[in-house]
Amino acid sequence: MKKITLLLAATLSTATAVSMADNSFYDKARVLNSKPLYETVRVNHPEERCWNERVHHRGGSRSDSYTPTIAGAIVGGVVGNQFGKGRGKDAMTVAGALLGASVGNDLGKKPGRGYVTSERRCETVDNFREHEELVGYHVKYKYNGQVFHTRTQNDPGQYINVTVSVAPTESSGYDFRGYD
Repeated sequence: MKKITLLLAATLSTATAVSMADNSFYDKARVLNSKPLYETVRVNHPEERCWNERVHHRGGSRSDSYTPTIAGAIVGGVVGNQFGKGRGKDAMTVAGALLGASVGNDLGKKPGRGYVTSERRCETVDNFREHEELVGYHVKYKYNGQVFHTRTQNDPGQYINVTVSVAPTESSGYDFRGYD
């Protein structure tokens, strides 16, 4: 008996589902009111901002110039040339040039002697902007004497398409008489 009841229940529920799908149709309903819906949207438009900044450098030279070294070598060579005779004079000139180059190099990089440069600095800054954006429509419509509300993406105009499903409201049992 339980098997027959379960089989009958399964058959009836399938018949009901098919019946529901077959009892739907499309129609048009009169639009009473359609109001646009706006939403505040916040969008970031990052910007790069740049400026020139003075930078103080301590020690070292402003650039890697060889001028102090060359000047020291020339002065040292002239001074060294004043001493010695014959081949000794050549040796003294070379020694003076080397010593003068070394002294000139050291003086060119004298500690504590600083300089100032202008360097370009940049940073990215957030720049938020807000604007109103249309996100849909609140639609009030009337179908078969009743008023309904919905939200749509587009303005429906004077009429809105609706799907209508018809089903019995009471389920007092199933009467198979009259089925074909």
